[in-house]
Amino acid sequence: MIMIAVALLLSMVLCLLFGIPYIDFLKKKTIGQYILDVAPEAHAKKAGTPTTGGVFIIAAIIIASIITLLMAQKMDNSAWIIIITLLFMALAGFQDDYLKIKGHENKGLSPRGKLIRQILIALIPTVYAMQIYGTIITLGSKTFDLGFLYPLFTVFVVTGASNAYNLTDGLDGLAAATGIPAFLACGIIAFSGGHNAAAIVSATVIGALIGFLKYNKPKAQVFMGDTGSLALGGLLGTLAVIGRCELLLALFGGIFVIETLSVILQVTSFKLTGKRIFKMSPIHHHFELCGHSETRIVKEFTFVSFILAACAVILNFIL
Repeated sequence: MIMIAVALLLSMVLCLLFGIPYIDFLKKKTIGQYILDVAPEAHAKKAGTPTTGGVFIIAAIIIASIITLLMAQKMDNSAWIIIITLLFMALAGFQDDYLKIKGHENKGLSPRGKLIRQILIALIPTVYAMQIYGTIITLGSKTFDLGFLYPLFTVFVVTGASNAYNLTDGLDGLAAATGIPAFLACGIIAFSGGHNAAAIVSATVIGALIGFLKYNKPKAQVFMGDTGSLALGGLLGTLAVIGRCELLLALFGGIFVIETLSVILQVTSFKLTGKRIFKMSPIHHHFELCGHSETRIVKEFTFVSFILAACAVILNFIL
């Protein structure tokens, strides 16, 4: 428990320290965000805000994780799998951000190219989990054997979480604030199951996100970009797989699920009927166009995320 606290504090301090020189570097190099034409009008003023802030988030998480895991003597194979998966997801996200910056528009990797990268990276924790757990998934004390469907399920979990987190990163502070309770629940569940490496890494993520909010809260000084959102989402899915809470991820990551479903429903409705369900998707933009301030949306979504995270933890202990 002490090492988990150390992991959180170390990661938070590192993120705060890394943020200052990195944001200054981005400003000097004029590396800023390009806003989509279809985005709400209020977002036009965000054009030029430094992006790729995920670089110092991920750096803080990896460094704090390695240091803490070594101190706790928990640097096992599962820890390396988690860190390697995070690093590769971050590199995929950085490539997407780089192409956007280079092309001077909000178009990076093609959806297909991004998905292929995510699937290939998701195979890393999938193969490892199959070697350790076979094809069994858990829900509290209950177990289910997925058989040949297990690798498909696990790849879906990691890839889906990565994309869902990426969709949620649309307002100042939203992805970071809603991610804190999700990783908190994941860490608690992993710790209760004896998956110490997953619990410690979860703690470093919480610390890094708390530190990042200093720079990302409205009005944001920097955006995490796909470097951060793709990697953090993929990490959440990976921690759920390694920490044996794959099914509960749908609950403690409920905000990300809702954001993704809003996009699916919007696209499906428009294709089938020509009508939109929401004013804009993901759903945080719908509330924005309904007149809610960014700060209010972030606070309300974060509150819901904490409620869902608490429900997931309670459900894990009673099942």
